[in-house]
Amino acid sequence: MDPTPLAVETPTGSVHAFTALKGDDAVIYTLGGVLRGTLHVTGTHHPEHWDQFTALRVTFGAADAMAGLPPADSLPRLRTSRALHTGHLLTWDGPAGPQQELSAIQCASGRPVAPRTAETLRTVLHAVAENAAQRPDRARILEASRIRETPALLRFFASSRHNSQADIARYTCRAARDRRQARIVTAAWWTAAQWYITQPHPVLALLLADQPGSLARASDARTQGAAAYEGAAAQEHRRMQRFAAEAASLRAQMRPGRRNAAS
Repeated sequence: MDPTPLAVETPTGSVHAFTALKGDDAVIYTLGGVLRGTLHVTGTHHPEHWDQFTALRVTFGAADAMAGLPPADSLPRLRTSRALHTGHLLTWDGPAGPQQELSAIQCASGRPVAPRTAETLRTVLHAVAENAAQRPDRARILEASRIRETPALLRFFASSRHNSQADIARYTCRAARDRRQARIVTAAWWTAAQWYITQPHPVLALLLADQPGSLARASDARTQGAAAYEGAAAQEHRRMQRFAAEAASLRAQMRPGRRNAAS
């Protein structure tokens, strides 16, 4: 445990946090002062790039939030209260500097969190995140997190590919159905138009007009529906390609030669 604690001034008073390593891939911040409990810091992937382990996750509690719920006795509480709280903060380096994503601060019992308490907890989360980002062993923590999370991510990508293929097939089938129905309705519209030219009738006029229930509206609805399904299929295909590229990147990072070259 580091002999010098991190000192944080909050709206409810002073908080200090002693740090200690937990294995090779985590740091525990044990809180004292007006707060009791712990914070768990691990590395994780970038929120938009699953193959890039460049982010730190700061979680209330002593257990890795990615592995399960933290033990209740490790969740933070004010020294004068029994209410336990949950929440986490994700931090990473972006093009314009440090980026952060903060979850909602919640009470484990489901009760509303007092504004000053929430602000105290947010202040501590940010302070711990900034402190953890400056640790000299940050790179080692991030590398250890990549090794830890890669097998689960590869299983996720494999499952996601199967689901994406099923979704693309379903969207393509529905798009073809709507295109076919649009052609049938359009042909019916032209037939009704020819009848109207030779024998004008109010019913035919209603079928031809651009209004609810008409052939024109039905054809347009089927055409728009087909385009929407085709767009969904294309989007899912792009998602599948992205996941395939990220899975390939993760597998490449697992190769001993690649790891040695990076060290």
